[in-house]
Amino acid sequence: MSEQPHSTMRERVERLAENLQEQFGPLGCELLRGHGELTLVVPPGRLLKVAKSLRDQEAFCFAELIDVCGVDYATYGETEWQARGAANSGFGRGVERPQVVPRDPSHRFAAVYLLSVSNNQRLRLRVFVDEQEPIVPSVVTIWNCANWFEREAFDLFGILFDGHPDLRRILTDYGFIGHPFRKEFPLIGQVEMRYDPEQRRVVYEPVSSVQPRTLVPRVARDDNRYLQPRDAAETPGETEAGGAGERGANDA
Repeated sequence: MSEQPHSTMRERVERLAENLQEQFGPLGCELLRGHGELTLVVPPGRLLKVAKSLRDQEAFCFAELIDVCGVDYATYGETEWQARGAANSGFGRGVERPQVVPRDPSHRFAAVYLLSVSNNQRLRLRVFVDEQEPIVPSVVTIWNCANWFEREAFDLFGILFDGHPDLRRILTDYGFIGHPFRKEFPLIGQVEMRYDPEQRRVVYEPVSSVQPRTLVPRVARDDNRYLQPRDAAETPGETEAGGAGERGANDA
């Protein structure tokens, strides 16, 4: 282990930040801090060089790749919920979804890489890609486990990984059109399927409902955590943890 046995997590993070800034700052990388974690924003053209250095150099030794995922930053920071002035209960806080317009087309999508290492450090890599040409180099030659992760990001977000040995869909159905995790993809989908007894097969048809909708989570209306003292006194059978009200909401 390269770290001192009694070094604290904060000391390790600070030491890692210094090494990252010194090594990759001249390459145009940006180091971000938040919630006790580090994020290194890497230009797409520098990704392979940075990734190889993170894996091989003794100061980093990031030999393990935890995950690769995609992010769609269109309408980032906006909300579909009436958070102010709305009641604390009920299902009517969803607002009409606006047209998806990316704030910065050159930073519409991002590929995010989570790395772990034997010396108890973690780092997040983020690579922004253009909306029109969302292409980022594949890191399969550096971390072989990225193979299926990159296929998943391609399937759900349409991010292309240049150099991937077998870039094809991995989660959606055969003949699926579009990328379901993109913000403009309709929540109700584009087609629906059913079994046709006359044709004796599954058939695909356009969705019968064309109204956009907001994904509204269930609300435990009678959850004891939200009862007023007077209401709680009137429901003695539901005042214990995991009472009937909470179980009923979960079973609904």
